[in-house]
Amino acid sequence: MYDVVIVGGGPAGATLARLIGKSRKVLVIERRNMYRASEKEDYQKCCGGLIAPDAQKMLAEFGLGIPQHILDGPQLFTVRTIDKKSNLERYYQRHYINVDRERFDRWLFSLIPSQVDVECEAIFKGLEHTNNGVEITYVKDGRKRKAATKLLVGADGASSKVRRILSPDYPMPRQYIAIQEYYRMDGEMPYYSSIFDKDITDFYSWTIPKDGVLILGAALHPEDDPVGKFVELKKRLRDRGFDFGPCIKRNGAYVSRPRKVGEILHGDGNIALIGEAAGWISPSSAEGLSYCFRSALALSDAIEMDLNTSVAGYRKNTGKLRMNIRWKNIKAFLMYNDTIRFLIMKSGVLSMGSIKSKLAESGIL
Repeated sequence: MYDVVIVGGGPAGATLARLIGKSRKVLVIERRNMYRASEKEDYQKCCGGLIAPDAQKMLAEFGLGIPQHILDGPQLFTVRTIDKKSNLERYYQRHYINVDRERFDRWLFSLIPSQVDVECEAIFKGLEHTNNGVEITYVKDGRKRKAATKLLVGADGASSKVRRILSPDYPMPRQYIAIQEYYRMDGEMPYYSSIFDKDITDFYSWTIPKDGVLILGAALHPEDDPVGKFVELKKRLRDRGFDFGPCIKRNGAYVSRPRKVGEILHGDGNIALIGEAAGWISPSSAEGLSYCFRSALALSDAIEMDLNTSVAGYRKNTGKLRMNIRWKNIKAFLMYNDTIRFLIMKSGVLSMGSIKSKLAESGIL
């Protein structure tokens, strides 16, 4: 009997295992092989690999520094914001840490204490409630296996199977499919692009440079011809001067967007949800790493206080995080309202007015 079984070894699950792994009997089940680079496209997280300031702050609070081999170039300090409807562009100062996301995930996973049992390339299949907790079923090496636990934690992302089994009728955050393509790129592009175009999506699209490669991505409605919308996005950006070389890779994944706090599901009884499985992700930017870290920390504190009441304790510990989701929804309204965004961008407030001419002089634009 385990104290805690964690389904999902991404940033949320790996962080929770690291925080409680020395004081509790823990099992982590992860569908990827986290000890080597993935070879299957569908195992790769659809994420540009930019660590935003909120996530940087959490890494600092954990006392963690990112190893050199995880970093990708260039390090970015500028966001190029493109508003298709008004045909406006602005540049804003931001500081992201540019990393290889897969190596970043494997590094976090490597920090799990040796006392924790780990099953990689294992697929979670289902659960049953028992008198003492929960019994889960998973498949490893083609064989069905079982594990009993006092507390089950779903850290299995936006399409969380644990969440669907736990509460199939609970309101879900809006689901998008994030599509990304990777292109060979000559020259330099020292900025991250954020593109607003309601003909493509009511969320946003992006470009991110990485060591001779340019990533183009978009969060799209699954039911609204996402492939066709992505092709149209690429055409529109080419018309704006973006030079996409040969496509060398593409991937996709579901992304959540909570429209209200009531779509966040902490868990119930002896099952808890953290990270995007619970709905913790920014509705304004889809930044999720800081929420993975903060929700894992909130649950770990509740577990250390009392394993038997950990779900209730976890909910209590996330009061500030729920307030953060409320604020990010207000921010999202301001960002995605055409009139408000036009007025802000037209005013040039907080923008870097001279950078466009400097980039043009250097041949980047």
